[in-house]
Amino acid sequence: MLAFTIKRILATVPTLIAASMLIFLFIHLIPGDPAAILLGDTATPEEIAVLTKQMGLDQPVYVQYLKWLTNLLQGDLGTSIFFQVPVLSVIADGAETSGFLALMTMIWIIVLGIPIGAIAATKHGTWIDQITSGAAMFAASVPTFWLGLYLILIFAVGLGWLPSSGYPSIFEEGGLANLRYLLLPSLTLAAPNAALIIRLVRASMLDVQREDYVRTARSKGLHPVRVAYKHVFRNALIAVAAAFGFTFAALVSEAVVTETVFSLPGIGRTVVQSILRRDYPVIQGVILVIVVLYMVVNLLVDLAYSWLDPRVSLK
Repeated sequence: MLAFTIKRILATVPTLIAASMLIFLFIHLIPGDPAAILLGDTATPEEIAVLTKQMGLDQPVYVQYLKWLTNLLQGDLGTSIFFQVPVLSVIADGAETSGFLALMTMIWIIVLGIPIGAIAATKHGTWIDQITSGAAMFAASVPTFWLGLYLILIFAVGLGWLPSSGYPSIFEEGGLANLRYLLLPSLTLAAPNAALIIRLVRASMLDVQREDYVRTARSKGLHPVRVAYKHVFRNALIAVAAAFGFTFAALVSEAVVTETVFSLPGIGRTVVQSILRRDYPVIQGVILVIVVLYMVVNLLVDLAYSWLDPRVSLK
């Protein structure tokens, strides 16, 4: 497994270089002049030209890319055009919010998606299966922003149980109690993704139940619970593990909308604001970090295969 891990890490190097080129190119295709936006509507063409030259935006794109790549290899993602601070600092400011939001969302997905999907499979054809399947289809079809607004209306405005926006750091006054600010956003993000896991667990378990070795285990008189857990559930999780890679990608895209709806100071909201400001270094840095995280998640998913099924050979 160690050799496989090293091989996969080395294989990501050309992928990261290609991704960095695409990110840099597409970001610079965004219409608008960062210097003009930074100086405002009252700026003269001469002032805009001077600032453009100071920021190095007057140079050819390939020259700008090579400078950015050289700094990147040294651990420098550049300096924010708008904030005039290192991009790593801008990312770090939103990392706590987005990190805890992603963690709480994944907990909701696992706690809700896997058990409910397993129950639906074991109760196949009953009213329990029909209700859970229908609820999952509804949750998967509801737009994230719509669900978030209604959760705010019910639990924040109507009942007053939870805050509707913002997130004070847990390192400030309030401590871990501040995580309650992320309950509604994490539920909003988890709903459509948990619905996917519910349907996938259900379908996978139903497929595994039809396998010959499951019928053999039952014919030997093994306890139904042991058959369901050891022979059905664990083998069904192989397909579910692969889905978590796609779930992470979905969380990244949906987090942008969710953080905007709940006014969370996270990375997703930072990206939206940076696009409006044409803050190229921040956009490039955030997207590159997301790409790296996505690769790490997929590597962990591949490694999970061998743990769930020792028959899987990692080469």
